[in-house]
Amino acid sequence: MAKRRATVRWRGKESGVPVTLDQTEAQCFVRLEGEINIAAAAELKNLLLQALASGKELRVDLERAAELDVTALQLLWAAEREARGSGRGFALAGRLPEEILAAATDAGLEKFPAPMDAKQGDAK
Repeated sequence: MAKRRATVRWRGKESGVPVTLDQTEAQCFVRLEGEINIAAAAELKNLLLQALASGKELRVDLERAAELDVTALQLLWAAEREARGSGRGFALAGRLPEEILAAATDAGLEKFPAPMDAKQGDAK
């Protein structure tokens, strides 16, 4: 009998909030789409806390994000620190848009969670 992969999905409570959490047996996958600003920050925080509470590895997809404000960047920074501090994995999935890389650099987060300069192959 084949092992079935269970997936649970949560979408932001507010209509149009571009934050989704998919959860499987092994990991949580948070996807951000469009503009993530202060209006979406509360929902992003709730879904990140839910993902961290699961005890699973956390993956964050920013590929479809057009803009992240400093609040969203800070929430992702805190989630990465919490996941790693608890011995769980944290990684960005997919390609990072140039706008997001620039916003992270402008916010002083050059080393989060991977090299912010797309030309750098290895983080130090």
